[in-house]
Amino acid sequence: MTLNFPTSNPQRHFPRLLSSLILGAIASGLTSSLLPPPSYANQDAPEDLQELLQSIDKTATEGDIEALMRFYSDSFRHYDGLSRENFQASLEQLWERFPNLNYDSEILSWDETANGYEVETETTIVGLQARDLPNTELRATVRSRQTYENGQIVSQEILQEEIRILSGDNPPNVRVNLPLETSPNSRYHFDLIVEEPLGEDLILGAAMQEPVSSHSHLNPNVLELEPLNAGGLFKVGEVDNGEGDYWVSGAIVRRGGIAIVSRRMRVN
Repeated sequence: MTLNFPTSNPQRHFPRLLSSLILGAIASGLTSSLLPPPSYANQDAPEDLQELLQSIDKTATEGDIEALMRFYSDSFRHYDGLSRENFQASLEQLWERFPNLNYDSEILSWDETANGYEVETETTIVGLQARDLPNTELRATVRSRQTYENGQIVSQEILQEEIRILSGDNPPNVRVNLPLETSPNSRYHFDLIVEEPLGEDLILGAAMQEPVSSHSHLNPNVLELEPLNAGGLFKVGEVDNGEGDYWVSGAIVRRGGIAIVSRRMRVN
């Protein structure tokens, strides 16, 4: 999969936080489906299931990695290719970078199974502090499906996610254009559109896409910035690596602030 954009000398490099940030969404073990929530959502879920998910949220918010991992089965399987061990390692990387994240999950749907539940949820993750970038706000929304057996998570699939980071005194306010799904051997548009007047401000931007994998979780990459025309970042992506999930990420830098956005896109 390639992303086409004009070549230029990069003006600045900064660490790509997004691979690690996505793990914050995964970390609670709770996210949700792309379908509308049915009538038997959070308020009608069994009490033991609600208590279990509340405990996971609370433990993740407290940043207690040992206690959190007790909610994950030894045979835990993540559809992104993460084992239980590298899931824990990537989560520790995230919490080192963002030590004050708050997790809040809502059950959208659930089904009882022979040994537990299959659950679809939506989790919001908010943080107001970052080691790498001062004066930073992180906000992520993640939907996924997970299976619980005997009070532990045995599998999880991320269905939809968006992570935004705003840093500085005056970060740009951006609107995102990106399809949730696309087809192999096709092109798509990825735009970050600045929604307020920029005046005389020079803006820089960068875009990146990569397959979702255990390697990309554990090895954050680098974004290279280039000067942008007024209005934002406008790219054309070309799908040429077959089916699967991809992260499509972009950043816009202006005087006084940075906006970084990452979304998951499914190719099938």
